[in-house]
Amino acid sequence: MGLSINFKNKSFAVYGLGLTGKSVVKFLKKNRVKKIFVWDDFILKSNHKLKYKFKINLSTADYIVVSPGINVKKSRFKKQLLKNKKKIITDLDLFFLKYSVKKSIIITGTNGKSTTCSLIHHILSKNKIKNKLTGNIGKPILDVKFIEKEVYIIEASSFQLEYSKFIKPYCAAILNISQDHLEWHGSKKKYVNSKIKIFNNQTSSDNAFLGDQNLKSLYRSKNFLGKLKFIENNSINFNDTQNKYLQLEANRDNVKFAYFITKLFNINKKKFLKSLNSFNGLAHRHEVFLKLGNCTFINDSKATSFESTKYALMSNNNIVWITGGQPKKKDKINIDKFKSKIIKAYIIGHHSSFFVKYLNKKIQFEIIKNLKSAVNEIFKSLEIKKKTTILFSPASASYDQFKNFVERGEKFKKFVKYNVKKFN
Repeated sequence: MGLSINFKNKSFAVYGLGLTGKSVVKFLKKNRVKKIFVWDDFILKSNHKLKYKFKINLSTADYIVVSPGINVKKSRFKKQLLKNKKKIITDLDLFFLKYSVKKSIIITGTNGKSTTCSLIHHILSKNKIKNKLTGNIGKPILDVKFIEKEVYIIEASSFQLEYSKFIKPYCAAILNISQDHLEWHGSKKKYVNSKIKIFNNQTSSDNAFLGDQNLKSLYRSKNFLGKLKFIENNSINFNDTQNKYLQLEANRDNVKFAYFITKLFNINKKKFLKSLNSFNGLAHRHEVFLKLGNCTFINDSKATSFESTKYALMSNNNIVWITGGQPKKKDKINIDKFKSKIIKAYIIGHHSSFFVKYLNKKIQFEIIKNLKSAVNEIFKSLEIKKKTTILFSPASASYDQFKNFVERGEKFKKFVKYNVKKFN
């Protein structure tokens, strides 16, 4: 967009000093902004002077930059922030305000964002098209060195899109929508509205990608200007790739979106399929990390809702399933289609009653204290000659016992590897 605002003469309030917030402050200082007011509810909680300074300048600042995850409606500055909502922007906005971004691909959706972004990055790189992977994946966008000729692949969360006002992607895609982050957005309708904003500033020279009929109708009702490209079911033959990870049910739509998007960069089907073969899956997303005899161990810690877990259940058989954690608001578990695939489930975490409600009288299960204990119990009765899939797919958030899904997944792998040593 490159609106070329004079950063030097503007004032900014920056709310949140995690990775994103720190990158925002660094960017503003680099652009010689003199008036920067910062606050973080955790890092600066006892600094009353900074808190007061931030609070009184919320109304006078030209822009308020909010970090992803900060819920304005639940913030201690709710009243002032809602009053100045039109001034709230994100780090993505600053990127588009500062630079003339010619080729950008912004991907959002409930599931598959990271895999799709990584896949597009891999395919472009394999075909010698210079690009950078950023946003919710990798480096914060303002820490990336901007080069006009490069393609910017940006993973965007609903939290970022909720407050973004200036992003203008050359390619924008919503992969899918299911119930998620309702405790943050308040309702599915508000959640969908945050996602659909990705198309707001597109012109007729830009491209919009959808694969959901309901979103297609919503898109048309909004009179967006981008060229709509609807992802059809039979666009690619998955048997043409040797990559088993990408043949998984969970990745089929990711591959289809990547195919249509990379076509715009003159990558034909032959080149696309060849590039797929060398793509490695991401950690914590149906990650087959160990095999012991006929036993396969899968780390699917990123499955923070049943919508994600169902793909892992669909793709495997003879499953010993570890599930449990902090359920998402309004999430439900329906294992009717997968009952015959599951040998036994181990329920971990502080919300076992939620899982028992859906699993009771359907499959064999055991409530167990924590992840370590569950892995130990599985190894006690493990028969390595028998074909078995040990699947850690929690179908819930990690926050009841872990910092995030990454820590949860790493712990699972650590406990498994420890038991393998003892087993041998």
